[in-house]
Amino acid sequence: MGGLDLSAIGIVLAGLTGIGSYFLGRYLRQRRVAKRQAQLQAVAQAAQSRQVRRARERGARK
Repeated sequence: MGGLDLSAIGIVLAGLTGIGSYFLGRYLRQRRVAKRQAQLQAVAQAAQSRQVRRARERGARK
């Protein structure tokens, strides 16, 4: 096998798998956090009074 024994290949493969898993987990967590923040913001905006909503919308138009 090109001078490498099976255990060295296994260690390299395990390391690459671990690094890939780390970055995949970070990516998925960022998506989950963003989705949760958007949901909480929607709930907070739904609880606002009409006057507060309209003031926010006026500020967004400027």
